[in-house]
Amino acid sequence: MPLDWKPVFDEALDIFVRYLQIDTSNPPGNEKPAARFLGSLLEREGIATEYIETQPNREVLVARLTGDGSRRPLMLCNHTDVVPVEAQYWDMPAFEGVVRDGRVYGRGAVDMKGCGVMQLMAFLALHREEAKLTRDIVFCAVPDEEAGSEWGMEWLCKHRPDVVDVEFELSEGGGGSDRFGGKDAKLFGIATNEKDICWLQLTAVGTPGHGSRPHTDNSLIHLMRALLRLEDWERGLTYTPETTAYLSRLAAAGLMPPLEDTATIEAAIRRAPEMHAAFINTLNVTMVQSGIKANVVPAKSWAAIDCRLLPGQSKEDWMRQVRERIDDPRITVELYQPHEGEPVAVDWDTELYRTIQAVVTEAMEDALVVPSMTIGGTDNRFLRAKGIPAYGFIPCLLSSAERAGFHGNNEFLMVNNLNMGCELMYEIVRRMCV
Repeated sequence: MPLDWKPVFDEALDIFVRYLQIDTSNPPGNEKPAARFLGSLLEREGIATEYIETQPNREVLVARLTGDGSRRPLMLCNHTDVVPVEAQYWDMPAFEGVVRDGRVYGRGAVDMKGCGVMQLMAFLALHREEAKLTRDIVFCAVPDEEAGSEWGMEWLCKHRPDVVDVEFELSEGGGGSDRFGGKDAKLFGIATNEKDICWLQLTAVGTPGHGSRPHTDNSLIHLMRALLRLEDWERGLTYTPETTAYLSRLAAAGLMPPLEDTATIEAAIRRAPEMHAAFINTLNVTMVQSGIKANVVPAKSWAAIDCRLLPGQSKEDWMRQVRERIDDPRITVELYQPHEGEPVAVDWDTELYRTIQAVVTEAMEDALVVPSMTIGGTDNRFLRAKGIPAYGFIPCLLSSAERAGFHGNNEFLMVNNLNMGCELMYEIVRRMCV
């Protein structure tokens, strides 16, 4: 019997609002209340849950629906932490789950508490139906993704490999967009790879002195010049197997010029920041620190740079390129925070990929489903390193305003996108596991 979706949608919205009200800003994290909230919803249905402490007040939630064992498990994975908020720049309170004009506002709405609710509702629906499962379904909510995953998925892979012993995994990193190249479109990307996180620290040391005198060895001025050289650095485009397949399928659908028209394609790529990021190593200055007093020339100044490297690029080679571009021996370049779990590509010719494609195109005949690469970092990289096809896919059509909410102000998810995500996620999981 088909699901009665109206009560499912109402329940999902209620859960989503309450979930957004739990402040799991990372740092510091404190994701335990979020794990316990999600776990309580499972426990009241009679589903056994496990809470795995990785640090004080930080827990992984794991629950499992057991199949007949004829096929290996599918994991539905989501992270419970969110990035911090600069509340003064928000028009809505960030941790109240305000619903207004068909939008649900809150930090984590798109990254990724909304997707976590979509996964939860699919999990609950199959449990309530007493579906005859051919494989286990593992629901896993982890902390610390926004700070590198040391106390989340990385910890889990090292200390509880039994939890991640699965055939497939679904998490964030890809999904749908309602426009492409200024045109209405239903474009869904399934992320099979991602860029490598390479945060750098640039440090300049000069000679301190009194702020009232002319000075020629100001560490902050040296640092500023180095940062400007990096900002003005023009770099060519690099094509990977994922981005080449992406472009070719867009071209076949008439959304991009033919691959032979390289000049037009390159111009189109450079006009779209999200697309451009998939073809270059990116760098953005995110923190600068200098000085101890208004009348003291600083002896030491430093900056953090968020760099994301394309697959196949090494951190050591990238740091060499950065040093050569700066061309100033007074500036040191080193890793700001090492990240484990270097990205590994996984195949897109799999049962899970084909199932997602079939479900999406049956729901929307004019939808285009393509393999893609995540330009940020996700927990998928730890599972891909184990050879597991771990895909980034949030099953809804995000507008440009919704996509701007990733780490931005006034983050929101449309209620109709939450509903779409619940339906599509359920059908994907059902076909994979029943």
